[in-house]
Amino acid sequence: MKLLLDANLSWRLVRLLKSEFKEIAHTTDCGFKEEAPDKDIWNYARKNGYAIVSNDEDFFRVALDKGFPPKIVMLRTGNQSTKYIAQILTKHKSEIAEFMQHEEYGILEIF
Repeated sequence: MKLLLDANLSWRLVRLLKSEFKEIAHTTDCGFKEEAPDKDIWNYARKNGYAIVSNDEDFFRVALDKGFPPKIVMLRTGNQSTKYIAQILTKHKSEIAEFMQHEEYGILEIF
């Protein structure tokens, strides 16, 4: 399972989650600047087989408009600490893995 963390999430999450999610990257690891257009991130994720992890409604709307892939993991936690976000993603690891296996689903919301 390949996860691409959106720029609105801390790059520090990669280090915190690497043991749980072997193929995890942040947009900055992929050469994007923080202000990169969502469409560029979307296209990169699609081309490289990533699911996008974000708490930004923009990707939710793009997914509704364009479909998937890439899949979207929407964090519905509001603004939280990096440590809290890492805990939430780890807690939902099995749900994320199952979501990634089903081709008929494109958006997973985590609360």
